[in-house]
Amino acid sequence: MKVVFYTNEYPPHTYGGAGVAVEYLTRELIKLMDVEVRCFGDQRSRGSRLQVTGFKPWKELAKDAHKDYGKALEALSVNLQFCKNNSADIVHCHTWYTNLGGFFAKILHKIPFVMTTHSLEPLRPWKREQLGNAYDLSSWIERNAVQAADAIIAVSGGMKDDILSCYDIPASKVHVIHNGIDLQEYRPSASSRARRQWGISLDKPYVLFVGRITRQKGIIHLVNALPHIDPSAQIVLCAGAPDTQAIAAEMEAAVARIRRTRKNVIWIQKMLPKPDVIELYSHAAVFCCPSIYEPFGIINVEAMACGAPVVASATGGIPEVVVPGKTGLLVGLTPRQDGTYEPKDARKFSRDLAAAINRILRDPMLQKRFACEGRRRVEAHFSWAGVARKTLQLYRSLV
Repeated sequence: MKVVFYTNEYPPHTYGGAGVAVEYLTRELIKLMDVEVRCFGDQRSRGSRLQVTGFKPWKELAKDAHKDYGKALEALSVNLQFCKNNSADIVHCHTWYTNLGGFFAKILHKIPFVMTTHSLEPLRPWKREQLGNAYDLSSWIERNAVQAADAIIAVSGGMKDDILSCYDIPASKVHVIHNGIDLQEYRPSASSRARRQWGISLDKPYVLFVGRITRQKGIIHLVNALPHIDPSAQIVLCAGAPDTQAIAAEMEAAVARIRRTRKNVIWIQKMLPKPDVIELYSHAAVFCCPSIYEPFGIINVEAMACGAPVVASATGGIPEVVVPGKTGLLVGLTPRQDGTYEPKDARKFSRDLAAAINRILRDPMLQKRFACEGRRRVEAHFSWAGVARKTLQLYRSLV
């Protein structure tokens, strides 16, 4: 059996959780079957069981297009290139960027179409800031794909509930397969190189954030929590790749405001190499995931695998990863009803984040217990080998 992945992200061009999932799922699946990856970019490689081909967009298609539509039109052009030929038994798509290609492949090549929902467009209304009216196009593409797919992989039980609440489809069509972790790669690191490079004191505790600067990741709520966090703790924000200029400016203003009274805020405005991130996870007194929407939250699994106690918002798939009182603490999040998915009481949410962080900061024994239990939970439940076996089993049920 052979599967072809259609994906926006694939190494070395990976910037989010969906790209991480595709990378590691591919690595495990080729131990069980043949895999072809068609992605956005210029990648080219061929092995005994893995072929990778990057496709560049047709720039002419987006020439003279409205500024909000160019990227979406370029994405459509890549989808058309993806599906022009096929030698696989099944097509598996990741994110709306490739769903139209999967739909076309199903029709043209008469093969089953599987899609993994790493997020849902109806629950990310802030994407309109980034895509403009092209958000309506991405939403239509996703809705069409959900209805046409032969099977949908939800990365958490919470995501399955969201899919069924947003789309009128049979529950039997949706299969929960959690994401995973490379247990050999993500493990406690003794290195101090990255901390020295970025001016992080080795003998003082720090609170860590890792992620993109987006509404979804909730980083502004963490920044607003900083005045209420123990002043002796360092704050390390490993945050780059802002979605829009507007949120970049908002982040810069918020950090500048905090730095007037708090000097130990270290903002790393780039996505760091994996070994550096693993080092930061490994020595964090607390890792904070303040996301307002998180279908799975692979960053929490990464942090737990490296021995970091976690404070996270109780949303989406996060409660299926972080066990409150055992591997970390969860902070309640009640979204507003105006479609923004922002917290109903943003000030309270920030203060609750600070209170949970302080509880762990001030209790070294609790830190050690959460670190130990977090690693143990990851080893027991979140290996990519297990994810690959479940995925192959789903493929076999369709072919």
